[in-house]
Amino acid sequence: MTKSWKQIIDAAVGLRQELHRIPELNWSEVQTSARIRRELTRAGISWRTSARTGTVAVLAKGASGRSVALRADIDALPIEEETGVVWASETHGCMHACGHDGHTATLIAVAFWLKQQEKHLPGPVTLIFQPAEEGGHGARCMIEDGAIDGVEAIYGWHNWPALPFGQAVCPNGSVMAANGTFCFTITGKGGHASQPEMCRDPIAAASAIVLALQQIVSRRLPPQQAAVVSVTSFVAPSAETVTPSRAVLAGNIRIADNELRDIVNNLITRIATDTARAWGVKVDVEIFPRYGATVNDPGEAKLFRQILCRVFGKEWENQSVSVPVMASEDFHYYLNEIPGAFALIGAGGDAALHSPCYDFNDVLIAPVARLLIELVGGTVPEKERIISV
Repeated sequence: MTKSWKQIIDAAVGLRQELHRIPELNWSEVQTSARIRRELTRAGISWRTSARTGTVAVLAKGASGRSVALRADIDALPIEEETGVVWASETHGCMHACGHDGHTATLIAVAFWLKQQEKHLPGPVTLIFQPAEEGGHGARCMIEDGAIDGVEAIYGWHNWPALPFGQAVCPNGSVMAANGTFCFTITGKGGHASQPEMCRDPIAAASAIVLALQQIVSRRLPPQQAAVVSVTSFVAPSAETVTPSRAVLAGNIRIADNELRDIVNNLITRIATDTARAWGVKVDVEIFPRYGATVNDPGEAKLFRQILCRVFGKEWENQSVSVPVMASEDFHYYLNEIPGAFALIGAGGDAALHSPCYDFNDVLIAPVARLLIELVGGTVPEKERIISV
């Protein structure tokens, strides 16, 4: 049965709120995946499981044009919700605080609409519903399982509450930063606080390391290169009269590009090691690269921008946001393999991503669905378009 644009969008909004009630952490998206697959089946679209809780569907398999993929992430975060909305999370300590419920519902709307015009699509369209974006490297696993085999270009997006609704950023080159984490275990010699000469104080050494790390961004990198090195945890449990024997530091790294990440990682290791030696303690350094920078292909980004302008109007581009933003995305795995582009699209609102008060703006579903449809060569007739900016 053919559905109107309004029917599809209304259903997608309902699905989004339903998914919001049943959030699941990365690699545990069982109910979410089942719901996605049920919707695809209802639309008459065949699908296959990928990377355990991921789902891949392909439309217009025999079409002669280039093969294009669209991706939505499906996982939630370990955050206790405080929105107070009727469709709030029903899972204690877990919520869709990043809007992946909205990304998923939007791609389902796209699937329903494209299925109705499948015979007219210029080339194959792969729909990717990806698990474990939030630190679980889900994109890498989807690629390993063949999700983009034969695909020539891929597009993705993320809602961005910090941008006004109807504005977006989609640059050539880096749009989101690379990231990583580090952990230092500083081992000294504990003892009585009244006898510092008998101790090798790991707290003093760790404090010196924290201060020395600040020179990386301020004195070791060109000011034109964006980087963040933050110590976010300092643990050295002891008693008031006891110098402990061990302290543990942990922190986060955000880097504008992948080459710079190697430079920063080497500086972190060298500074921690040399500072520890000066204080007469030992340090074990562990650095964990997480996600690489999300780097847009210039040609694909240009096409994305053209359609952003068609959908949101000539004032769509936000000039005030410095790119890359220092958040990270595992969409970079796809862009390492094939050309593509990723955009941040303004959602408006007061609550930031990863806030317990955040909720996806459902008004985004209609324009972004149209955007994705046009990216793959589909059309939404003028009389069907719904958009409120």
